[in-house]
Amino acid sequence: MVNQGSLKGKKVLVTGADGFIGSHLVEKLLEEGATLKAFVYYNSLNSWGWLDHLAKNQLKEIEIFAGDIRDPNGVRNAVKGCELVFHLAALIAIPFSYHSPDSYVDTNIKGTLNVLQASRDYSVERIFSTSTSEVYGTAQYVPIDEKHPYQGQSPYSATKIGADRIAESFYRSFSLPVTIVRPFNTYGPRQSARAFIPTVITQILNKQKELNLGFLEPTRDMNFVLDTVSGFIEIAKSSQTIGEEINIATQKEYSMKDIATQIMKIMGADVKIKTDDNRVRPEKSEVMRLLGSHEKIKKLTAWSSKYSLEDGLIQTIEWFQSNLKRYKPEIYNL
Repeated sequence: MVNQGSLKGKKVLVTGADGFIGSHLVEKLLEEGATLKAFVYYNSLNSWGWLDHLAKNQLKEIEIFAGDIRDPNGVRNAVKGCELVFHLAALIAIPFSYHSPDSYVDTNIKGTLNVLQASRDYSVERIFSTSTSEVYGTAQYVPIDEKHPYQGQSPYSATKIGADRIAESFYRSFSLPVTIVRPFNTYGPRQSARAFIPTVITQILNKQKELNLGFLEPTRDMNFVLDTVSGFIEIAKSSQTIGEEINIATQKEYSMKDIATQIMKIMGADVKIKTDDNRVRPEKSEVMRLLGSHEKIKKLTAWSSKYSLEDGLIQTIEWFQSNLKRYKPEIYNL
């Protein structure tokens, strides 16, 4: 029997709240009745990222904190007074990590350390540090469970491995109530156009005659974003998840080619696929197979995935059809 708690009335901080998954998590936490503080990246435009697109009645319920996760003083101010911390702030683009690895060390490793230090100082009840399936590298066995070896096949994955291990050390050294939440590939509305599924959708919507894509043989375990945030919520409700590393995975895999073909079918598009060398990872850096085990999350929580790949793709396509103007499909961004 899973011991489930409630998030209602809890003072919750979400770092990276302005991002893709973070903004969806904020909405879900509001539904759960939590009191929200959203840590967004400071900028001179006063942009709150994807939170700017939430309904006005939702925004009224959120305290916005603009700062930089790399700055320990700002992080301390954000964490103060909070009972739960969901730490999602990170640099995640793999191609950009080849270009600017220093920024990934500063943001992903030092940023996580700042959150852990502040949470320890203020005796936060629970901390949920976001990992990634990329820490596993190409699967050495499947399904990949939480005991699978780690392999830094990109500067991005290496910094996330480092962040995870620092989080683990704070649990073991200081009894800090940390949980490492490890989603497999997440897709859905608001995702970066750089990611594979939005790349396919936006190029088709832009009426390109050829799809410029990278290597199509790798396989991925795909979570629709609402399933991912549901995973965060259920992990937070379970007292059995403290000190654990937990996958959020469907335990199903699809090749990039399979996914592109399914998107084209749903959209009624008949276009050729062209390999763009700029989108191909270095050979030893490409993660060829990710298929996650969801046995642990199902054992410790009440979570289960609700969306099939087709259902998730349909919702994602519909959203991009209404929001294409926010993207630049003709430009490949790192």
